[in-house]
Amino acid sequence: MKIKAVFNKDGGTFRTTDMDAYCQRAMQVFQSAGHDLTCVAVPGREIVEAMQSAADGGYDALVAGGGDGTISTAAGIAWRAGLPLGVVPAGTMNLFARSLKLPLDIWQVLEVLAAAQVRSVDIATVNGQPYVHQFSAGMHARMVRLRNRMNFASRLGKMRASASAALSVMFKPPHFEVAFDMNGDGRSEKREVSAISVCNNPVGTNPLFFADDLTTGQLGVYLAAPLDTVGVAGLAIDIVRGRLSENQSVMAAETKSVRLHFPKHKKGVVCVVDGELLHMPRDVEIKIHPGELKVLAP
Repeated sequence: MKIKAVFNKDGGTFRTTDMDAYCQRAMQVFQSAGHDLTCVAVPGREIVEAMQSAADGGYDALVAGGGDGTISTAAGIAWRAGLPLGVVPAGTMNLFARSLKLPLDIWQVLEVLAAAQVRSVDIATVNGQPYVHQFSAGMHARMVRLRNRMNFASRLGKMRASASAALSVMFKPPHFEVAFDMNGDGRSEKREVSAISVCNNPVGTNPLFFADDLTTGQLGVYLAAPLDTVGVAGLAIDIVRGRLSENQSVMAAETKSVRLHFPKHKKGVVCVVDGELLHMPRDVEIKIHPGELKVLAP
């Protein structure tokens, strides 16, 4: 295959990697497997343009390297172009790579991708924007907003900032109202909650809240009832233990689509899509697109 590899040199592990040496190694590995690989390492501000060139340049596949935000963007580009996507996990959490059962070492994953077959997995959209892991509102969005206000220059620093932000949210969890309609059946239900997560496939029994299987054709919908500090601590413990569905404050469901309406929507409220903080509209429609994303994976 003729493949374009685009690496975000501002992302995570790549910040401390000799990118010339890494690109050289990637080209050697893919050439040995019978592929023609073109490799570029660009700063984050140029990543979209560089990846779009793969979609427009007659390539057979796109390999993207960076954090979850970079990989989510790459998945959207690959999905719309009908190109298989290879993932080099160079971020902090690397959740999509974990779901694909890929090695998390940036050097080891090259050989796996070069030898991988093309597989079909699910991708989701929120108001038309594609995502591969999670849409969330409430506690997670507040945590990300607080974390982003802190200064950190390394992966460890980001993890410390995340822990500090999570502690702040634990002592003052948000409460808000949402109306939701699943599968478009017209039956809307209204609840007060502290958190909402809608995942590309139901999450597995792991502490990082990612899907073990990306081929079920279902969204995983999770709503946490209004929580106090003790309730947030209990929820966190159950997530770490892989027992989210056993937590009494959580409503879990599987569906092909869900519409969310926030009747008391306020200016400045935010949501998180694959780790990126975004303005949240009053009305949100989320859909699953079964088997529409092609990936290079074992």
